[in-house]
Amino acid sequence: MSPYEWTILEASARLSAGDVSAVELAEATIARIEAVDARIKAYLHFDAEWALDQARAADRRRKAGESGALLGVPVAIKDVLCTRDMPTTCGSRILEGFRPPYDATVVDRMRKAGAVILGKTNTDEFAMGSSTENSAYFTTLNPWDLRRVPGGSSGGSAAAVAAGECLGALGSDTGGSVRQPAGLCGVVGLKPSYGRVSRYGLVAYASSLDQVGVLARDVQDAALLLGVIAGRDGQDSTSMNLPVPDYVAGLGEVDGLGGVRVGVPSEYFIEGMQPEVRDTVRAAVSVLADLGAEVREVSLPHTEYALPVYYLIAPAEASANLARYDGVRYGLRVEAAGGLGGMYTATRGTGFGAEVKRRIMLGTYALSAGYYDAYYLKAQQVRTLIKRDFDEAFESVDVLIAPTSPTTAFEIGEKVDDPLQMYLADVFTLSMNLAGNCGLSVPCGFDAADLPIGMQVMGPAFGEDKALRVAYAYERATDWHTRRPIL
Repeated sequence: MSPYEWTILEASARLSAGDVSAVELAEATIARIEAVDARIKAYLHFDAEWALDQARAADRRRKAGESGALLGVPVAIKDVLCTRDMPTTCGSRILEGFRPPYDATVVDRMRKAGAVILGKTNTDEFAMGSSTENSAYFTTLNPWDLRRVPGGSSGGSAAAVAAGECLGALGSDTGGSVRQPAGLCGVVGLKPSYGRVSRYGLVAYASSLDQVGVLARDVQDAALLLGVIAGRDGQDSTSMNLPVPDYVAGLGEVDGLGGVRVGVPSEYFIEGMQPEVRDTVRAAVSVLADLGAEVREVSLPHTEYALPVYYLIAPAEASANLARYDGVRYGLRVEAAGGLGGMYTATRGTGFGAEVKRRIMLGTYALSAGYYDAYYLKAQQVRTLIKRDFDEAFESVDVLIAPTSPTTAFEIGEKVDDPLQMYLADVFTLSMNLAGNCGLSVPCGFDAADLPIGMQVMGPAFGEDKALRVAYAYERATDWHTRRPIL
């Protein structure tokens, strides 16, 4: 097995034992990127020498007696997280070449843990998309089938992990943007509860929904990454001052699922979903039952409203958050006739792509006078009902199980001209963002075209340890997570 194929925990053990240096591990991963990324297109920004400088520093730190959960481990960062020494473009022309003066809190925590940051991964523009086709630069391809999308908006991070171009990665999840691409690329993707991880330095899309998440090859690595980035941050008033469990140690206690109550919501097995996805996830639920879990059907009755509620709230918040990109303070400026207003119009018209413009207009309309009560306020009221459904369900079960996505990876261009069909790709994930709960996607099988299928394990707010435990028990009983695409 090549070093770029190791899990984070395997790499960390070998680094600690002196079997490999951080430089050697970085060189192997860089060679992998140089061999395959021209086809995958996972990275927007990649600097081999910069990565090697970090690896040399990691080796010096280890020689000096330091240790760290990620010391010398090569990782990637989604390009919506601020990095002081690399561009942060959010996949948009309006921020082309922009270098923030500071690191996002999660990036800073990764650095302190010793991570070697290889580069910034591709994303749908401002994280608005389900396929990475909305990037202003290029579309990332799915390593399992280069004719298909990797999912989105964290498609670059998911593809990089799946293709061996990093050992783990950070992404962001506003409506499924970590879990859905993880499911389509056959890796593990975890969205923490709202408030578990700092959003400081995460470029805002929809502030009440955004959350930084992690992508990895297996559940243990996802648990490790979460433990590094989680916890209270004084620079983010929405981050909760709660103890952060040792998620990896908690997995070590897993011995079957006796006493664990698993709920299967009927609303997540809908007409029109790919039959192989439905059958494969149902088979995975049977595995959980064989492991000792008590499985029961549950109902989340307001699920049918989640999609319209999301696409009122998220664009409304986006229209406010993206007002700052006006050509005055930073980023693109396009001079035009008509004074300040003309410059605003020209800058935003040139800098934003079609999907971002669509969501800004939808959100501005929903917030406008005469429509606020009918649309945005009503959506927030229904959001409360959706959250109440989850709260009531978690009184009788520990976790909920559902498909991550209604289909496996679709072909590039298949949905790009039909926004509604594209939005439906997140129909099983966005409810968790509306409710503020945690969830992860774990590989659970393949369809007839050898495309990965993801199972979503949903936990209550700040119940990441519960979701991780169930996912890890399933992972230990199966081998889906060990399969790799052939490139």
